[in-house]
Amino acid sequence: MPYVPISRAAVVFAALVIVVVTAALAYEEYDAEMRLWTHAAATTGGNPHRGEAMFIQYGCGSCHHIGYVRKATGLVGPPLDNIALRAMIAGKLSNTPGNVEQWIRDPQSVTPGTDMPNLNVSERDARDITAFLYTRTSVK
Repeated sequence: MPYVPISRAAVVFAALVIVVVTAALAYEEYDAEMRLWTHAAATTGGNPHRGEAMFIQYGCGSCHHIGYVRKATGLVGPPLDNIALRAMIAGKLSNTPGNVEQWIRDPQSVTPGTDMPNLNVSERDARDITAFLYTRTSVK
């Protein structure tokens, strides 16, 4: 096969195309993530960013695993990836913001004897944790 020289302009153009396409894909993923977090906040009335911090502060990750969440490596409770897509929580409640908050605040009232402890989570913290959990629609 004969050697065909490639002009410098063609190489620069190809590199520029790659950079633009990569930037567009990165922006689309970022935009989708922001829409998801905004939707979770609107659906629950909570702050998902604060909820992630509260999830970590209350030690929820010592029992539950969530991909790409610091300290969420537990294997005692169910993994919480995709929890926003589940129809049921706690084996008996429909997955609504109010039910998730109730489960977080007082799991023993929902399922007496459950391994999930009552951590005395405040109403605000439960609402924010619920908002955070509603951002969990896939493993990243």
